[in-house]
Amino acid sequence: MNVLILGSGGREHAFALKLSQSKKVNQLFVAPGNAGTASIAENVAISPTNFEAVKQLVLSKKITMIIVGPEAPLVKGIHDFFLADADLKKIPVIGPKKDGALLEGSKDFSKQFMIKHNIPTARYQSFTKDSLTEGKQFLETLKPPYVLKADGLAGGKGVLILNSLNEAKDELEEMLTNNKFGEASSKVVIEEFLDGIELSVFILTDGENYKILPSAKDYKRIGEGDTGLNTGGMGAISPVPFANTDFLQKVEERVIKPTIQGLQNDGIDYRGFIFIGLMNINNDPFVVEYNVRMGDPETEAVLPRIESDLFDLFEGVAHQNLNEKSFAVNSKTAVTIMLVSGGYPETYTNGKEIIGLEKVNNSTVFHAGTKYKNGKVITNGGRVMAITSFGDTIEEALKRSYDSIENIAFDKMNYRKDIGFDLI
Repeated sequence: MNVLILGSGGREHAFALKLSQSKKVNQLFVAPGNAGTASIAENVAISPTNFEAVKQLVLSKKITMIIVGPEAPLVKGIHDFFLADADLKKIPVIGPKKDGALLEGSKDFSKQFMIKHNIPTARYQSFTKDSLTEGKQFLETLKPPYVLKADGLAGGKGVLILNSLNEAKDELEEMLTNNKFGEASSKVVIEEFLDGIELSVFILTDGENYKILPSAKDYKRIGEGDTGLNTGGMGAISPVPFANTDFLQKVEERVIKPTIQGLQNDGIDYRGFIFIGLMNINNDPFVVEYNVRMGDPETEAVLPRIESDLFDLFEGVAHQNLNEKSFAVNSKTAVTIMLVSGGYPETYTNGKEIIGLEKVNNSTVFHAGTKYKNGKVITNGGRVMAITSFGDTIEEALKRSYDSIENIAFDKMNYRKDIGFDLI
């Protein structure tokens, strides 16, 4: 089998590494990929949202399965594009069609789905520029902090959490009338703030059956103690200690089963990953958001713990017999630390040479924003690479990752030194 992975981050490198271990996979392609994927697959310099270019690649390389990493191609309808093309329609796409991708592509759709199917979530209302006054009035009915979410995709930057009512009103106006997040904020969801401990649960589904993947907790703020600006994620830990059997059973009964049943009831044939962002409030799960793909950097902590053949699981998704596939998870803890460019998540410079990677022995290095240039690995993004280690405890896994980081260097390299601080 020849497999194509779409995307260029640490998530896609983790997919590539796992799939390269399958005896069923002959050739592996990643578009556009990074310096890490280049060592185990063939990188192809095309955009995941250029569907015509993807088609030509699939046909020329005799691709037999597509794994979609990021959300944008799914929301734009790459799965539908394949189904509508006579030359492509029999090639499985791991990722939902456009109607299922709305779970992430529209915050308003997502909240309506949760309410409709009795999935626990925060109270909310949605507003456009025509109902700006009503939006400000709704803010007055809430207690701080105030949560404002751009309805559409905003590159992970469309969520604001504000303590001041006046500031929340001003930001709502900026989003709706001054296009703060472009078209993504032409509609804004205002919701009640949920005060609890955040975690993520992931499932892989064929539309009827599902496998619950290991839980994880990521750390989004740039600064220690969860301070500073939001980023794409500075690290992750799997499993989450407080996500015990009792709590995960509640998640399955109150969230996962109603989600799968809700998709079926709404006529949505969903095949792929569902990332469920949860808040644990007094040991009860509430859904913060859905994503229609694996998270990053959570993937770099979750996938290494899966001992089953990932391609075999994907075949189960494609053929709707996922329930027949064996599924095993390593009981050890995996910790991921993200190395980022100086200045990220604001202005930063690419092209910095990365040294010392060959000295890392006790951890796995997942490349994200990297590329090869003149035989050297250089930085090519804000989040540069993820360092993942196993341990019998969080502390042991953390020590291994931080020890490995001591060997790596690039100009203005930055990382958080307190990942897992709230779980130890």
